[in-house]
Parts: sequence; structure tokens; C-alpha cells
Amino acid sequence: MSDRSLTRSVFTLALAVAAAVASSSVSAQQSPALDRVSLWLGGYYSSNDTTVTAQGTGSYAGIQGTLNFEDDLGLKQHSVDPRVRLDFLLGDSQGFSFDYYQIHRDLTDTYEQPIPALGIDAGANLKSTVDYNFGSASYKWWFGHASDVFGVGLGAAYYKVDFRVAGNAYAGGQATTFSDSYTQSAWAPMLTLGWRHAFDEHWRMYADVAGVKKNGGDLSGHIWNAALGVEWFPWQNMGFALEYSASRLHLDKDFDDATAKLDLNSDGPAFYLRARF
Repeated sequence: MSDRSLTRSVFTLALAVAAAVASSSVSAQQSPALDRVSLWLGGYYSSNDTTVTAQGTGSYAGIQGTLNFEDDLGLKQHSVDPRVRLDFLLGDSQGFSFDYYQIHRDLTDTYEQPIPALGIDAGANLKSTVDYNFGSASYKWWFGHASDVFGVGLGAAYYKVDFRVAGNAYAGGQATTFSDSYTQSAWAPMLTLGWRHAFDEHWRMYADVAGVKKNGGDLSGHIWNAALGVEWFPWQNMGFALEYSASRLHLDKDFDDATAKLDLNSDGPAFYLRARF
């Protein structure tokens, strides 16, 4: 099953459960800072900095190299990418939360200067693609019934990083082709913390922090996401949200004769169309 098919299946199931919850005759008291069902559809304008570092081991211990996608390959630092969230309550203080976003960048360009990080000594025609996908599902407990509530959640996160580069280098009338790729994906446990505040029925504020830790095997690392935002509801069930998000990813991959480290730093504003029921 592809990543997009998996994402569609998860959100279809989540929407079906959320609809059942919304249509039930639950009459429990809940905080004005929470919604029975909450859907977020928006875009994330991210500023990215991505670096891969390789270190040889054993007989290759003296070999080391660093490749920065923005500085060495010329990928644009900024991108606009989709982001989707779904939250719904079971009762008045517990419920599920789903989140998905993707950062995609690609570039096809001609370089007249050497690219030492790729071992290219002269000009080159280069095509590169970077994709980062992050999806999570968690069960949350909310504490408080007044205008302020605090939450803690436990769940799992799925992440996938896919980097591909291909092209040809030329010097002195001679040309050579090359290609390389880096793809990693995994599930990992996740801990989330949250805060919600309702100023009135139209304005609310929120903050979220999530951490993912992957241990064991030849792939390890950590991811954390944070967001601070404000919601405005000019209508009863429809509104908007504006937040500032930040994400930090660090992965270590062990190979037979080398180790690779991937660092992805991303931050920027996100804008959502909000629906609540």
C-alpha cells in the first residue's frame, strides 16, 4: 500500500468514527476550548535546512563527507505543503488526534561550479528530489472543564524520508553519469502535550508539543514538533487558524562500512480552514 493510500485509509476511518461520535447523544459537559469534532485543512509554509553526513567505519574510517541540500544542491529553502489534522472526543475529556503533513522539494538545474560534497570536480546537470512525510495518531486525555485545558497523549508516528539525486558531470570534453538515493521510514512511539484556551466563543489559543523516539536496530533517532497558534471562528462551525510550527528531525543509519546522519530543521507559519462540530 502506498503512503498516500495509507493516509487516505487512516483518515477515512477516523472521519467515520468522528461522524459516529458527533451524531451520538452524548450530553457530557466539555470545556469551551475543545470541540466534539475538529477538522483542520491547510498549508504549511516551511523554511528548511537539510544535511546528510556520512562517516566511514572499519577500513573506511578516514572517509567523511557532508551534503547540505540547500547550500550544495541549491534546493529552495522555502516550500508550501499540505497539512491535515483531525481531532474528536469520546466523552468530554478524552479522544483521538490525527496529524499528517509532507515537505516536498525538487530541483533540476545546471551547475558550472564544482560540488565537492558529491565528488563532482566540474560542471554538472543535476536533478534532485527530497520528500519528508510525517503522520501520527494518538489518544489524548484533557484535564479541566473551564476555559483552560491541558492535555497529554500517547500514540505512534510514521515518518519517511526520501532523497534522490541523479545527473551527469562533465569536464574536458568527458562526461559521466551518477545517481544516489537515501530512503528511510519507520514507526515509533510518540508522546504529546497540549494546552487550549478559549477567550470567548470566537477566539481561542493553543500550543502543542510532540516527541518521537526511535531506538533499536540499525536506524535510530528522534523527532519533535511544536506549534503555537490562534483560532478565529466568525461562524458557529467554520473558522480559521494561524500558527507557527517548528520541527526537528535527527536520524542515524548504520551500514556495513559507514554510518549516515540526517538532520532536517523546518519551521514557519501554517494556515488552516477550520471546521468544528
